[in-house]
Amino acid sequence: MNQILKNIVNLILFKFGYRISRINNSHELFKLHKYKNYKEYKETQILYNLKKIDHVWADKFNLKKISIFLKKKFKKKILNGICHGCRNGFEQKIFSKTIKKSNIIGTDISTTATKYKNTVEWDFHIKNNKWKNFFDFVYSNSLDQSHNPKLALKVWLEQIKINGYIILEHAEQSGVIGQGKMDPFGVEANFFPYLLADWFGHQISIKIIKSIKKNKMNSLVWIFFIKKLNN
Repeated sequence: MNQILKNIVNLILFKFGYRISRINNSHELFKLHKYKNYKEYKETQILYNLKKIDHVWADKFNLKKISIFLKKKFKKKILNGICHGCRNGFEQKIFSKTIKKSNIIGTDISTTATKYKNTVEWDFHIKNNKWKNFFDFVYSNSLDQSHNPKLALKVWLEQIKINGYIILEHAEQSGVIGQGKMDPFGVEANFFPYLLADWFGHQISIKIIKSIKKNKMNSLVWIFFIKKLNN
């Protein structure tokens, strides 16, 4: 199936929470799509953001589960959090309801970001000095949309305090079979901890929870809690 036909079919399937993925016969554990330049990357991400603006991938069940984890780890009442690649602001909305009196914002690369409450237009690969060592946690289910996941995670680590957490939701579709121009980064869940350890070593510790509930796309979900140990 050529790319044009695949894109047309995917646009239809998106409305029902599905898309076409390749069968992974190559046994690759980690794959990254290469764009011609940054302009192509940004235009691609904005294009698919607009097409999926009303589609919510995040699941209330998992977000509430994460909120319980955070409230147990942080005894203080007020937390600062940021959700990267939040599209229409669903994630920070749920976190704000479940973690009372906390300050939760979101980012998205698309110009649509500012239409949504507590959301700023921002490329999550780029540093923001105002955010350095500021947040108690970073949440994202959009690392698969990164053109440079190591850089993105490095920036996110700098945004959280010591003993803070990067929290990643990773679905089956986030593996190599889902990788392509729309979602450039694909990594198998069972290999991801080794990749993180290779990239960041003793800077982090990793806790993994496999969700007992499949997401809206009927996919298994792994939640990675990446704790920042030092700078």
